[in-house]
Amino acid sequence: MLDGETIAEVNERGGIRAIAISHPHFYSSMIEWSERFDAQIFLHAADREWVMRKSPRIQFWEGTTLSLWDDLTLINCGGHFEGGTVLHWLARANGKGALLTGDIITVVQDRRYVSFMRSYPNLIPLRSPAIRRIVERIEPFSFDQIYGGWWQANVLCDAKAAVTRSADRYLCAIASAENYG
Repeated sequence: MLDGETIAEVNERGGIRAIAISHPHFYSSMIEWSERFDAQIFLHAADREWVMRKSPRIQFWEGTTLSLWDDLTLINCGGHFEGGTVLHWLARANGKGALLTGDIITVVQDRRYVSFMRSYPNLIPLRSPAIRRIVERIEPFSFDQIYGGWWQANVLCDAKAAVTRSADRYLCAIASAENYG
């Protein structure tokens, strides 16, 4: 919701320069926010078909990464949408880096692990190639923290190892399920 109280709070914190959205589930009010705060919107071109309202503020980008400013980088990981994007923030965690992942990579209750899902409502996991692609795409980036898409769903240390550990566990479980029966 974009009301007077929210606008005042955002302005108090310095405003919004740009909006980068992980995937179409969160596109609903991006134009209103971008217009109110004079912000540009960055969306991966692979999800262009899901944009229901056009705006000159939307910049579609292609490829695997988009470097922004202040060591911020958008990374196309795919996942449950081809344009699924995470943000790498190098300066966070005392220079050790952080990923802002939405639910492209989801932090689970046991903060030593993350999850990779095709459909969260139906609890359908991603297939092996999609998980491998996510891990491959984030591999070049250093990060010690992950900030997930929900309140307090964060991995605050050793996050890169948590992703690797989780992917290995997931791939093993998927292989076992595929060979079952």
